[in-house]
Amino acid sequence: MLKALTISAILVLTFGIVISANAQSKKTITKKDTVTHLQTVTVKGYLSEQPVLSVPASVSVLGAAQLKLQPDNSFVSALNTVPGIRAEERSPGSYRLSIRGSLLRSPFGVRDVKIYFDEIPLTDAGGNTYLNSIDIASVPAIEILKGPDGSLFGANSGGVVLLSPTNRYADSGYLSAGINTGSYGLFHEKVALQQQMGKNLLNINQSYQAYQGYRQNSNMSRNYVQLSHKWNYNGKNELRFLGLYSNLAYETPGGLNLAQFNADPTLARQPTPTIPGAIQQKIGITTKMYLGGLVNEYHFSDRIRNVLAVFGNHVDFANPFITNFEQRSENTYGFRTYFELAGLPHENINWKVNLGVEWQQTNSIISNYGNNRGVKDTTQTSDYIHTNQHFIFGRYAADIDKRLHVEAALSLNWYEYDFKNIYPLNQTGFTNRNFTPQLMPRLALSYQLTNDFIWRASVSKGYSTPTTAEVRPTDNIINTALQAQTGWNYETGFRLRNQDETMLLDASVFYYRINNAIVRRVNANETEHYINAGGTNQPGFELSFTNWFIRRNKTHFVRGLQFNESYTFSKFTFRDYADATTNYSGNNLTGVPRQVFVSSLQLKIPYDVSVFVQHNYTSKIPLNDGNTVYAGHYNLLQAKVSWQPIIGRKTHLEIYGGADNILNEKYSLGNDLNAVGNRYYNPSPLRNYTVGMGIVL
Repeated sequence: MLKALTISAILVLTFGIVISANAQSKKTITKKDTVTHLQTVTVKGYLSEQPVLSVPASVSVLGAAQLKLQPDNSFVSALNTVPGIRAEERSPGSYRLSIRGSLLRSPFGVRDVKIYFDEIPLTDAGGNTYLNSIDIASVPAIEILKGPDGSLFGANSGGVVLLSPTNRYADSGYLSAGINTGSYGLFHEKVALQQQMGKNLLNINQSYQAYQGYRQNSNMSRNYVQLSHKWNYNGKNELRFLGLYSNLAYETPGGLNLAQFNADPTLARQPTPTIPGAIQQKIGITTKMYLGGLVNEYHFSDRIRNVLAVFGNHVDFANPFITNFEQRSENTYGFRTYFELAGLPHENINWKVNLGVEWQQTNSIISNYGNNRGVKDTTQTSDYIHTNQHFIFGRYAADIDKRLHVEAALSLNWYEYDFKNIYPLNQTGFTNRNFTPQLMPRLALSYQLTNDFIWRASVSKGYSTPTTAEVRPTDNIINTALQAQTGWNYETGFRLRNQDETMLLDASVFYYRINNAIVRRVNANETEHYINAGGTNQPGFELSFTNWFIRRNKTHFVRGLQFNESYTFSKFTFRDYADATTNYSGNNLTGVPRQVFVSSLQLKIPYDVSVFVQHNYTSKIPLNDGNTVYAGHYNLLQAKVSWQPIIGRKTHLEIYGGADNILNEKYSLGNDLNAVGNRYYNPSPLRNYTVGMGIVL
């Protein structure tokens, strides 16, 4: 904690010095220099574009400029700058993600969060998302809708993430290339081409990333190709194509106990007299993913439009683990469409109505074999699972007297899965598990008290069905008794900006009460199963602040200075949760830190040089449901120095160097919760460095 206070004091001191310098500089520069309007931040997550200031929800936008400041080798650092987000990477390539929740449901992978790429769901019908298949360097913008938003996006209780394949503010055509390398064998190259050809806009991204890893058995590599094409075929009407191929392979070192973590954190999981270790079993994961989809936006008139998306993907997944070798073949297909009707322009009220449907089917063959040192052995079991989810949704939004914004939305959700055993039972027919259809309402409003101060409030219902990996976990028993978790979220907050939009303060307080919470339990043989554990109480507070104290000053040493702060407070606890021996009610929710501060400074100085410094303080984290073991708090300090000259009229060059974990903290960014043998810890790299360069033509 002392380190956190010291670093915060340094930031505050620097902050005060700069404010003083800025006050002096304002006396000498002209009004034209000081009043510089930024591009208004907008969101598209609620079906039509609108300024983020008036959105009656907790929404965060990571644009191209913000993402460029963060390391482009992982989603984790960028996502963790958003209050309420907990992104982890247990080993290179192994992501976990939660929004205002716990990672209890996600030993690895992304569950209970709905993710879209443009209008195409990246999350399959079974609730799983292969976010680690995507290269963040190919994603120029991310929108995060926090809290349950199932009224428009179907079953979820965590929230929604929208990835954009193209930068809507970029020039019509460019060619860019970049390369970086760093500690522990890091190598990442990327090439992007965007070309405008009449009514067609083509965007191609290619990248290759490799990383040897800080620990034993943690090599990672990914080949990635992404293609998007937009054709404006008639006025505002457009047809978009999105396709991607990803081939990801990474080794998983496995968890260590506390003694091993302290003695040598670079070790992989060690063997015992009866169980081999990670190196002996060559444990790891390979994921090949093919995804494609078409999105058509058609305007019948100035007031009526339709968006239609059809999509499909195929995934080949293999995971040699300590106890078995799992193989999955998954095929997903579906469509999403909605209509929008806008009211006639009126001086006092403007409104829009949306009606739509989304349908998705995932067919999986999941098989388990013995693992003979990384090679498939005797078949243990094999199952077909067909999962279907679909929902219809409607939304009404109105702006009244240019100050009051009201939204009411509702969806009706269906979910079911069919399964049959191929081996050893060789069943002839499928068994059906059908869930009762669920209504998911959302009511929200915002009111513009002044031109620059807006208050908001909302109430919404969350509904999260068990994922395929929870229905058929690693104990290979299909659990038809597992129920969906539901809950109500109540929230209020405000946004405050200054006149030139160089400052934005966003604060919110919420209470999310979940019933039938799904939690992971680990068996003595290290297989897992899932149960409904009563419920959780999840009150929280989030704050985000950004300010350009000096936006553009060509006459002083400090040419630009931006300060960012995000704060998350999560007082999440179990409710009505007990097993045969222990009552966990009132305990802190496993895997959730109570407080997280993320602070950063971006400084621009002469000769096209910029300096970026970011500090992350995360408080201690309970590692088991009994709260008997905690991971200690940690402070992460990272910095980046870059030189970005403009060559000629259009060519942009960047040469940069960065350092991460400058304080050399010994920590774990991705703990194994409720781990057998107290193997909770997946140590993260100590101090490490990156250098790179990029060019845009």
